[in-house]
Amino acid sequence: MIASRGAAIMLALVAPLARAAGDESSTAAPADEAAIERPFKLTVGRYDFSDHTRGVDTNLRYTSALGNTWVGYYRQDDVSVSQWRTGWDRSFGSAIRFGPSLQLASGGFVGGSAQVEMGEPWFAAIGLGRTNLRPYVNLNFDPNDSYTLSAGRRDPDGRVAMVLMVRDNREHPDQRHFHFLYRQPLAGGDRVTIDALYKVGTVEDETIRRWGLTLTYDWPRVFVRVARDPKTNFTPVDAWRVSVGARF
Repeated sequence: MIASRGAAIMLALVAPLARAAGDESSTAAPADEAAIERPFKLTVGRYDFSDHTRGVDTNLRYTSALGNTWVGYYRQDDVSVSQWRTGWDRSFGSAIRFGPSLQLASGGFVGGSAQVEMGEPWFAAIGLGRTNLRPYVNLNFDPNDSYTLSAGRRDPDGRVAMVLMVRDNREHPDQRHFHFLYRQPLAGGDRVTIDALYKVGTVEDETIRRWGLTLTYDWPRVFVRVARDPKTNFTPVDAWRVSVGARF
C-alpha cells in the first residue's frame, strides 16, 4: 500500500531511541547486547489487507558503531506496488540523547526525523519528522510528517513501559496515533512486547476512533510479531501483519 507520507517514526518503540523501515526504526538509546553480539537482523513480513490485496516485505538491518543501517524491498500483488527502501539512524549523547534518522526510497522519496530524549530510567522525548511527500510504502502505519511526544521508564534489565503520541503536522493535522507499550524480559533471554495503538482521525470525511494491537515474542536469535491495524494509514482498509525474523 503506497502512502504519500514517508518512513514512520515509531522511534521509541522497538529499540529505545532510534527506529524506522517497516519495523526497523527506533528511538535512540544505546544498542542492546543482542545487537552487539548479532549485528544483523533479517525480517520478513506478510501483509493482508481487507481489500483483498496482499504484500510481502523483506528488510535487513545492520548495527555498528556508525548506528543502524537498513535496506528493504516491498512488493504487493505481483508487483502492482513495489519499492526499494534504505535508511540510517543513530543515537548521540548520554544525559541528553539526540537521535537523527534518514530514509530514501525508489521513486524519489526522501524523509528524515530527529528526536531529543533526556532522563534515566524515567525519560521524556520530543521528535519531528519530515518527508518530501513523494510516494512511499508506509509499513509502520504512523503519520510521518509529524510531531512525536513520548515518556516512560526504561530499566537496566530491559523492561520498558512508555506512551507515545504521533500527530500529523502537515497534510492531515487531525490524525493522531497513541501507543501504549510494555516490554517484559523473560527467563533465558526471551522477552515479550505489547504495543496497544489508539488512533483518531478523518477517513473519507468521517472521524474514526480505533484500537490496534501488536504482539512480539523474542527469543535470543529469532522473533515473531503479529499486528492488527484498523484503517491503516487512515484509509478505509484494515490490515493484518505477521512478521518473522532472525538475528545473526
